[in-house]
Amino acid sequence: MTEPQRALLAAGATLKIVSTEQGLVNGWHDKSWGHYFAVDVPLSNALAADFDAVLIPGGERGIAKLSANPHTKRILRGFADAGKPIAALGDGPQLLALAERIQGRTVVASDASREILEAAGAKLADDSVLVEGNLITARDDLDMDAFKGAIVEHFTTVVASLAAAA
Repeated sequence: MTEPQRALLAAGATLKIVSTEQGLVNGWHDKSWGHYFAVDVPLSNALAADFDAVLIPGGERGIAKLSANPHTKRILRGFADAGKPIAALGDGPQLLALAERIQGRTVVASDASREILEAAGAKLADDSVLVEGNLITARDDLDMDAFKGAIVEHFTTVVASLAAAA
């Protein structure tokens, strides 16, 4: 999560951490605990209407926690239905399957997610990073540079056009 976060901050984005937890959350990096992040908004209080875009970092632990929370489905449906940018890394696209917003979409995802995504009606590509409409997906952390470039370009373009339309 830290690399996309830094790239978006450098591009002038205002970021908010939304989590199932309150206070601080601890990221998982490789096989140990990583950085702590302050939670800005509990997931239970978050509305897609309050944000311009969403970044779903991968990781089995985070995806498992988010999958177990009914608010995940609600907020991701809000982003998808509003046509707002969604970026998902690794296992992240599984949450779009949970929200029933992946059918017919072409995505890139981790090998562990392939079966879930295909069962939900997604088409899987072998690219490292894929931008399809408002959805940006990447296979894993090895594709981080291309993923960061795609989200910065796409998020800033779409957010600027949303602001111009308002």
